[in-house]
Amino acid sequence: MSIVVHVTHEAIQKMGGIGAVLEGLLTTHTYNEAIERTFLVGPLFNGADLNALDTVLYHAAEGIYKTPYADELSKIEKTHHVELIYGQRRFENKDQQVNTITDVLLVNVANSNEDLTSQFKWQLYEHFGIDSTRYESEWEYEEYIRLAEPAYTALQTLIGEETDTPVYIISHEFMGMPLALKTQIERKNGNGSANMRTVFYAHEVATIRPIVEGHPGHDVRFYNALEEAKSQGKLVRDVFGDPFWYFKHALIDKAHLCDTIFAVGDLVVDELRFLAHPFEAYPINLVYNGIPAFELSLEDKLESKSRLQKYARTLLDYRPDYVFTHVTRLVKSKGLWRDLQVLTHLDSLLASNDKTAVLFILSTEIATGRPHENIHEMESEYGWPVHHKIGYPDLVGGEIELNNGVSAFNLQSKAIKVVFVNQFGWSQAACGTRMPTEMEFMDIRRGSDAEFGQSIYEPFGIAQVEPLSFGAICVVSNVCGCCGFIQRATDNREVPNVVIADYTKLNSVPKSLNEVVNIGLAERTQIEVENSRDIAAKLLGRLPRKPRDIEEMIKEGYEIASRMSWEVVVKDYFLPGLKQTL
Repeated sequence: MSIVVHVTHEAIQKMGGIGAVLEGLLTTHTYNEAIERTFLVGPLFNGADLNALDTVLYHAAEGIYKTPYADELSKIEKTHHVELIYGQRRFENKDQQVNTITDVLLVNVANSNEDLTSQFKWQLYEHFGIDSTRYESEWEYEEYIRLAEPAYTALQTLIGEETDTPVYIISHEFMGMPLALKTQIERKNGNGSANMRTVFYAHEVATIRPIVEGHPGHDVRFYNALEEAKSQGKLVRDVFGDPFWYFKHALIDKAHLCDTIFAVGDLVVDELRFLAHPFEAYPINLVYNGIPAFELSLEDKLESKSRLQKYARTLLDYRPDYVFTHVTRLVKSKGLWRDLQVLTHLDSLLASNDKTAVLFILSTEIATGRPHENIHEMESEYGWPVHHKIGYPDLVGGEIELNNGVSAFNLQSKAIKVVFVNQFGWSQAACGTRMPTEMEFMDIRRGSDAEFGQSIYEPFGIAQVEPLSFGAICVVSNVCGCCGFIQRATDNREVPNVVIADYTKLNSVPKSLNEVVNIGLAERTQIEVENSRDIAAKLLGRLPRKPRDIEEMIKEGYEIASRMSWEVVVKDYFLPGLKQTL
């Protein structure tokens, strides 16, 4: 049995990808059989909802002292000038009948002891060469530096300094690196538990994301440059300049000092090895993300699809033969324009086959959702979500650019229309009275014929393949980390349930690294136009024609998803990775 400490900004509640990973890991039977105790450690944010905790055991400001460690925790608060909240959070998976309790430690570092923080920063420089003075204006950096020492001492208190049980400090991304490095310092000095081990969990490579997103050549440029640079023994700074301007890089650059590294995708491994020479021979463990595997009947699939078709008829005055979906965050990395490029080719193909389709894009920049009254007003005033207006409560930020693309597509398309639903949620309460009363969020997953997810940077991509077990065709780009897991789960067979779009394949062999680095918008657009034509043709060939085809897709999708479940991830990847640290 072991103790695992997850350091993350999502310690108290699920907000994004890391939260989804924690939920996946912690609600498996295999994890709970192997891990005796789990801690979630993170900063206490302003306005944090403490109701997300199942129990609060220590919170001095509220007069809560329900733990025998209250005196020691109080001393830590006074020494480091921080506020600690210690409690427990429940994780539950009703389908798998898993119900587990984790310990949660939150640290408010807003007024932390400057002298002790400065001493710790000096230790980071002395031991690891990290110059914190460059990043002190970045609160995200400062916050996790300040958290490290009080969190370490509190963990020593709560776990016990001399425990014989292996304790794994897992840094989810850059956030836990200061605590991991603090652990390394104490181990060097012969302090603390000799059984404490450190893990860097790479959900992405923060250094690489801005390089891919920030240049019009995107993935076409970067991944070809990566391959060319590898053949020449060059690293990221040799090709793209000094990355130490970025505070996240300063921390993840030291991840090779951890006892092991987890990477969620094959390309994440390549990207890590591209950072610095110590990573090149480092034993990086692939720990893919898991995906849900639900058994679904043909009848339930068709019922969900019927609801989506009914909604489309209400909005567009026709009942589409096929329903396509893209459920995603509205960020550049998701490559939403590629959906429209594929549909442009697919539109003429469907029209010639006398078939119709709709694509529902569910994405928004308003993460909390728009108020219901605003949705109803927009719906009745100008026909939202088919029609939109710029400005809140409707289009804001990146929603405007996406809607421009959708509108341009809809003006010229014959067989396919795109409906951009810029709202959080998928129900009549969230999306207005024209949505069927019986509609629920899972309908957009169960009822989809194809889910798009052709990202330009996607370390794994859980959302892209979530509908796999529901018989949907998952259209993903080859830079998505899930592709490697799919290939392992299918023994490299080409299966009808997955279409992999390769937008990184160049038309000719580059003459030099410099030529690749200079790939820009024109070259990328040409490749996307050509490749999206092939993807459209491949998708058309795989779309089900009759109920028996759908049944086969459901069966095959469930079998693949079952081999990509969180139980498989924990058993075959996560736990063996932890053992390697010992």
